[in-house]
Amino acid sequence: MTQPVSPPRYDSGKAPATAPPPAWRTLAARADVRTLSLLGVLAVLIVIGGVTKPDEFLDTRNLQLVLTQASVIGVVTVGMTFVITSGGIDLSVGAIVALASVWATTVATQEYGFAGILFTALAVGVGCGLVNGLLVAYGRMVPFIATLAMLASARGLALQITDGRTQIVTVDSVLSLGERDAYVLGIPPLVLVFAVVSVIGWLVLNRTTFGRRTVAVGGNAEAARLAGIDVRRQRLYLYLLSGLCCGIAAFLLIILAGSGQNTNGNLYELDAIAAAIIGGTLLSGGRGTITGSVLGVLIFTTITDIFALNNLQSDVQQIAKGAIIVAAVLVQRRTASTT
Repeated sequence: MTQPVSPPRYDSGKAPATAPPPAWRTLAARADVRTLSLLGVLAVLIVIGGVTKPDEFLDTRNLQLVLTQASVIGVVTVGMTFVITSGGIDLSVGAIVALASVWATTVATQEYGFAGILFTALAVGVGCGLVNGLLVAYGRMVPFIATLAMLASARGLALQITDGRTQIVTVDSVLSLGERDAYVLGIPPLVLVFAVVSVIGWLVLNRTTFGRRTVAVGGNAEAARLAGIDVRRQRLYLYLLSGLCCGIAAFLLIILAGSGQNTNGNLYELDAIAAAIIGGTLLSGGRGTITGSVLGVLIFTTITDIFALNNLQSDVQQIAKGAIIVAAVLVQRRTASTT
């Protein structure tokens, strides 16, 4: 019985075609390049600060101050990253921080001590986030308009509560967190809170169903709905998360400033959006990175510190920030067009 003979193989002289790399590997490679680029920018800024003002910039207290200032806006940026990843926007974060800080520092609230101030700040933040979420998700309002209305309303209410005056915090347990005695291994407590929020945010966005749904909604809301995701409920949760981050930031700001003012959180929305964008979060939604957002916050805070140490005008600083935002958006569009 003869064995079947296989057809002869002819060598064309060409190497066999290889399958393209999986999409996740391509995205991971781009993420690594983006992270390394941001680290490079941050390193350059540190060198510039060290060269221009070596004694002041490289001083341990100044570096602690930079990290502390980055912590407040950094927590806000974590929440903003989730919202932008879903294809939304939140212009009210600065006003919510202001409202939460003044509401939590009223005389009536301070009578309940540390717990009263913390609970009020978080409750006000979540409450404002709930209103934003309901307007966007179930009221079908454009996020830009809904959060712009919240910005105006929260600022107005904060001004009404304070009557334009600064509310001094008298609760020692709150004020003590801002003193050097409360530092853990030389790290301010505010920085530790920022680190914890960032780690939790990274885990939620990259390792949970909630994070995958957020990316899906931002990439294609209709496809996400057809896949069984409750898009409206997901958007509501995202604005609640943003409000919660604003409440945490308000409490950190109370510790840092020792007071509550209706001007708190001024332009936080600009800084948070800018940090998220230059970090690699896609403004149109569908892609977000907590690591990039954290590095973006550190870059902007370092720029602010360098400008302050060199006695440069704040208007030049704003121009520099605007240029960085434009450059980041152009890079995003170029990257998107090549895919």
